[in-house]
Formats: sequence, structure tokens, C-alpha cells
Amino acid sequence: MKKKILSAVVGAAAVAGMGATAASAATLDDVKAKGFVQCGVSTGLAGFSAPNDAGDWSGIDVDLCRGVAAAVFGDASAVKFSPLSAKERFTALQSGEIDVLSRNTTWTMSRDTQLGLNFAGVNYYDGQGFMVRKSLGVNSALQLSGASVCVQTGTTTELNLTDYFKANDMTYNPVVFEKLEEVNAAYDANRCDVYTTDQSGLYSIRLGLSAPDEHMVLPEVISKEPLGPVVRQGDDQWFNIVKWVHFAMLNAEEMGVTSENVDEMVNSTDPNVMRLLGKEGTFGDSIGVSNDWAYNVIKEVGNYGEVFERNVGASTPLAIGRGVNALWSKGGLQYAPPIR
Repeated sequence: MKKKILSAVVGAAAVAGMGATAASAATLDDVKAKGFVQCGVSTGLAGFSAPNDAGDWSGIDVDLCRGVAAAVFGDASAVKFSPLSAKERFTALQSGEIDVLSRNTTWTMSRDTQLGLNFAGVNYYDGQGFMVRKSLGVNSALQLSGASVCVQTGTTTELNLTDYFKANDMTYNPVVFEKLEEVNAAYDANRCDVYTTDQSGLYSIRLGLSAPDEHMVLPEVISKEPLGPVVRQGDDQWFNIVKWVHFAMLNAEEMGVTSENVDEMVNSTDPNVMRLLGKEGTFGDSIGVSNDWAYNVIKEVGNYGEVFERNVGASTPLAIGRGVNALWSKGGLQYAPPIR
């Protein structure tokens, strides 16, 4: 199992140089030339990146990409989506097939230092968990010794699973698949006792099972999974654009600037709001976009709180609370540097 994952990492690292080459030609220029941002997303994870029946994409990760398009073009619809498996995602970014990867991807040291990639922030703090059938009669992950566990290969999830069972002197039988849809189908068909992935993903996947109410997510969180957008190393300008789109959404929420009131807030005399909305300073120039870039992001996509509530919040089927994804000023971890 470990050999397979190490081989995948080595293989991805082998093309890291190709990614660096692709990034050396300014990504922003390439994006402007083709007229859209090519964004790598999941093959379908409700609340994060999933298409509807008409093929329209939505989710927290999708909105990050729409925000980048709004910053660059003043048009959040100037984006195309490439659905990618966990195995495909890094190679697609390294090779230049996509401009940004926004696909519930965990920021780790090896990914940040060995693949020629840069993580541009954390748009969702998560942690790995376990889902089981209620009929299994367990209420803790510590009762899972000997269970068969469905897991997606090529992920940190697979490594965390091994570590957790080893640390707790338990055994398990892995049931491994490459594609998320295959893992979902196997668990739903009762080919394994347990499903493990990020807790947010478990709540999403549970909704798509044939009998959602027959399943439960166990309370244990066994890992840190800071999820966020990724770009190629070697292009600081593009890195800054993606990073500051996320920060702009966070700053907007903290300042009370929303998609509904942003046209009124442009008249604010608060220096922080004025800088955010391009009424003071030339902060857009410093990253290669117009000075109203953040106004466009907020107007067309919304602030971070709006994005969260629209996609995974209390009014959605997922009904996920803000928790650690609340702003730092409200007891959470989400924090953005100031624009000044």
C-alpha cells in the first residue's frame, strides 16, 4: 500500500520540472489570451465541486475559481472546469492542463515541497473521519478493528487510515479504488463496513447513498486536513492572485461587505473598506489586475461567509456549522492578512 503511494508521489515529482516550465511563462498572460480560467475540480463532491443535471458547477471550491475569474476578467463566468480524480489532479496542474487546482486537496509538506506546487491558502479546515451503517452497532472508531474499509487510493486519507489503525493496535482490510464514484458505489453496495475520507466529504457522500438515514458519521477526527487551492511554483504573480482572492473574501466578511451591499459600501469612508474595494491605493496593479478586482469578486461571488452558507451551511442539505471555519474574530481559524 505504502509502496503504491510512494510510487505515485515519485512519479508526480518526476514531472514537477515540467510544471515549473509551464509556470515560467506568465500564467496570467496565458489566461487572458484564452479568455478563461481552467480550474481543476473533483469529479463530484456536493458542497465543494459538483455539477447539476444541466452541467453547471457549484461548491466552495468552484466559487474560489469563479472568484479568480472575477478578479482577472470582471466576470465570474469566465471559467471552465476539469473534473479530476485524486490520482490525476497534480499531474494536470504540473503539466499546465489547468491553471489552478481547487479540489478539496490537503496541504501537506511533501505536496508543498516536492511536486513543484504552491498552496495558496486554506478555504476549508477539515479532518478525516469514518462513516458506518448504524446496523454495525458501533459508536466509536476504536471499535472498528477487523473491519473492511473503503478508501480512495492516492490520497492522504489512505496514509492516515494506516497510521490510525497501527497507532491503536487494530487491524483492518482495505478496499481500495481510484475514483470517488467507485468508492461510493462499493460502500453503498455493502462491499465494506466503513467509509473513510474527510468528514465534510462523508456528510456529502451520505446524502447520495440509497438509504442515507441508515448511516452515521462517527465522532472521531483522526487528522488535520487543511484544504485549499493549488498553483504551480515559478509564477509568483498568479500565486498572489489566487491567494488574495481568498483573502479578499475573508476580509470582506470581517468588514461586513457582501454581494448585496457592496454597491453601497463603495461609498464607505472606512480606510479598510476603501482599500478592499479599490477606492484607495493601487493594490490591483501590484498583482496584475484592475483596482476594483476585489469589488468584482465580492459582487459576483460573495464574501467567504456567503460562499460557505450557500454551499454547505445550515440552509443546505449538508447543514455543516462554521466551527473552525468561522472567522478568527468569532472563535474560528479563518484569518486573512490586511490589504494595505
